[in-house]
Amino acid sequence: MRAAISHKFGRDFGFGDQPWGRNAATGQYSGNPSLSVTVSQYMVSLQRRKVRAGEDVTSARAITHETMKKLYEYNVNFASDGTRATTSRKRKAEHPEQWAGYRVRRMLHLLYVVSMLCLLRVEEALRIMWTDIRMFVTDKDKLHCVQLDLPFRKQAQNGGIAPFFLYANAQEPHLCPIRAFAEWWSISKAMKIESAGYIFRKRVGNDDVSARASDSMSYESFVECFKNNLLDVSIDPRPYGTHSFRRGGCQYLAMVKRWPIRDICTWGGWAENFDSAGTIFKYLLSSVDAPLLDRQDYFNPKRAASDPCNQCGRTCTCA
Repeated sequence: MRAAISHKFGRDFGFGDQPWGRNAATGQYSGNPSLSVTVSQYMVSLQRRKVRAGEDVTSARAITHETMKKLYEYNVNFASDGTRATTSRKRKAEHPEQWAGYRVRRMLHLLYVVSMLCLLRVEEALRIMWTDIRMFVTDKDKLHCVQLDLPFRKQAQNGGIAPFFLYANAQEPHLCPIRAFAEWWSISKAMKIESAGYIFRKRVGNDDVSARASDSMSYESFVECFKNNLLDVSIDPRPYGTHSFRRGGCQYLAMVKRWPIRDICTWGGWAENFDSAGTIFKYLLSSVDAPLLDRQDYFNPKRAASDPCNQCGRTCTCA
């Protein structure tokens, strides 16, 4: 609620993002009222009172690469009848697993992959257009690459955003951006949808999307689809939210790809002024995330080995 009010004062009313305060020389107040010291103190005390009252302030559970694999395997193997016919309400009630068809599921998986690997908010990913991406083969290594240039992000609303370069991932097809982009582009062509405007389109019926370039998928529609998709693979959707991909991407890069924290901050856009250092920690560790290891096994010399590293093949915990 405070963020919404700050945005309203800052953008719509033109008060900016400077803290609210009194000018000693003129006696006039200026800045954003929602960013005053009084409001900040109130928010801190409010959180303390909520904790004392027994209410846990938690964030969305991170999506793991294992969950991404389950979603990918379910969606890619979903039966496709090759038609774009609508589904009756009776059939939807009798077969809730058919809330979406093969084409919509492939579009959703591309959205999952881009949000997770680029550490994007879902609202940012939904605004990606075909003109924001460039697919090419690198001159030096002859690797297939997708370059994503975002014109807008929450913390960079006036542009100047560093591009994202994504490469093929043959070892993890469920997280391969080249495969996901190519499959959705091919499906769009087969549906005779022009590769212009928004990439992630508004749903039409059970397995169709809007042909209008300006019809992007809504935030509410994505949330409903994402939760239905989790139910498909027998995962309770209640702990998850749209921030699950951003948090899951941080944990994937840190614990699976073993990126240094500095690289994650730079890649995700947290290294601009380092004024939100606590954000990266909250993304990497939260009580809502499933524990990776039982406590009695931390120093157990015979605990189960980890999954093989894609680069060196090691399975030991010190890899």
